[in-house]
Amino acid sequence: MTSRLRTVVLECLREQRVSLALAALALLGVVLCELLVPWPMKLIFDHILLAKPLPPDLQALQPLLALGAWPALVVCAVAIAVIALASGVLAYLQLYTSARIGHRITWRLRGELFAHLQRLSLAHHRTTRVGELITKVAGDTNLLRDMFSDWLLTVGRHGVTLLAMLAVMFWLNAALALVVAATLPPLLLVMYLLNRRIKAAAREQRKHEGRMASRLNEVLSHIALVQAFGRHEAEEERFRREIAANYESGMRSARVNGAIVRAIAVVSAVGTAITVLVGAREVLAGRLTPGELLVFVSYVAALYKPVRDLGRLAGKFSRASISVERVAQILDIAPDAEDAPDAIALTHTLGEITFENVSFAYQPGRPVLQGLNLRIAPGERVALLGASGAGKSTLMNLLLRLAEPSAGRILIDGIDIRRYTRASLRAALGVVPQEPMLFAVSVRENIAYGRPDATMEEIEAAARAARAHEFIIDLPQGYDTELAERAANLSGGQRQRLCLARALLREPAILLMDEPTAAVDPHSARLIHEAVARVHRDRTLILITHDPASLAGYDRVLTLEKGHLAPASRPAALSLVDLRHG
Repeated sequence: MTSRLRTVVLECLREQRVSLALAALALLGVVLCELLVPWPMKLIFDHILLAKPLPPDLQALQPLLALGAWPALVVCAVAIAVIALASGVLAYLQLYTSARIGHRITWRLRGELFAHLQRLSLAHHRTTRVGELITKVAGDTNLLRDMFSDWLLTVGRHGVTLLAMLAVMFWLNAALALVVAATLPPLLLVMYLLNRRIKAAAREQRKHEGRMASRLNEVLSHIALVQAFGRHEAEEERFRREIAANYESGMRSARVNGAIVRAIAVVSAVGTAITVLVGAREVLAGRLTPGELLVFVSYVAALYKPVRDLGRLAGKFSRASISVERVAQILDIAPDAEDAPDAIALTHTLGEITFENVSFAYQPGRPVLQGLNLRIAPGERVALLGASGAGKSTLMNLLLRLAEPSAGRILIDGIDIRRYTRASLRAALGVVPQEPMLFAVSVRENIAYGRPDATMEEIEAAARAARAHEFIIDLPQGYDTELAERAANLSGGQRQRLCLARALLREPAILLMDEPTAAVDPHSARLIHEAVARVHRDRTLILITHDPASLAGYDRVLTLEKGHLAPASRPAALSLVDLRHG
């Protein structure tokens, strides 16, 4: 367990220390009940039925025997029932408190993982399968919950029970106890060797489960494409291969786990047989009473039960250890650089943007931007053209500090953006992405995503400005209409206008738009252009586009070529309104 994961778990355990203490006390109570189970039967056989005198250690029970055989039998029978009842109550208490601890740890871990994933760089998310991350956050944390809520306390209970029973056995008859104890080391060695194979199979199985989740997520996310190209059978075959690989690794784990269980069963049978044989000889020799032999045989049966359970749990622990590794891998990834200790808030920005000798590369040796210099005046409208991969969207990511320049610096209002806090920098920027990104919540919540405290009047004003109000009020519940996943119940133009409304609601000093009309019909494109022209006011506006019709009304048109800016051009002095009526 790595330091970050260990810290999270230990903090949670400290918070749950009262529950931990209660679970530990319940565990000790269960162990005590298990130790007491055979003793009423010993009293019945040795000291009631055979009328043997009580040994010095049990003289405190002499008043019970003085009541007579029948009352003593009734008390012993009641004791058997009371021990069973107490064991059940204490076991329930242990189960409940340990489950609470486990669920609390899972709740904390999932929150930490989700928060950490959101802080990781875009470069990491671009190279990581979404299905893998979902499996780690949802599936691997479940195994950790089971480990902390059930398995650890079960191991603790069985470990204490094992030691306590061996101690009582040695107290009763050291020679017979040594016979029983001698069967444990080879059994533990077999369990250790087989568990190494279980761990390897479990690691492979979890990897395949992550791939299955990624394949499922990818296909369902692009189901329209799969159906349009008739690729059902091909995708089914690819998914079957993942299932088959997962099945094979699962069966390897099951075979090894079965071998452990069978090995324990064989040793348990042999140990019980030897105990009965040697114990009976001790009884015949007068060195052991029948009741003590009964206690021994009861303990041997109870002794191998924890060993059998530990064998089963060993396989589960091997699989859980892989989950620990997978969760720790995420937490150990360094997030984006934090704000500088002396970072300042960006407030009341004028909207001046300066790129000074900025270079950037996603991969070493393959620069996307090289020594780029650009100044955008406050309130200026700039359009960026360029082929795909020229670095247009990269400029937007650098402005938002979703990535950091490998050389040079970017300034807003004359100050390096690294001197600003990320939160205040991003609050000053409004973003309309190329791909409309909306959540499966209400229209109102989507528009207010960047300003959750916005009033309904402000939300509606932003929607009107983005020319979205008209279609929103026609939806079944208007602004309270729940969107489908990926807003599939809206058209492309409607989705893009909602994204524009979301950006405008923040009243940003700088508005960034990445191909806002690339995937919409001409009517929707016209509405978006009209909305942008109407709300521009004194905002600095950067538009990334391939559409020449969208360039009218911009102060400058820049072209990115191979990481460099081509000479600027100024579009014809034709307003968007003129274009609309021309």
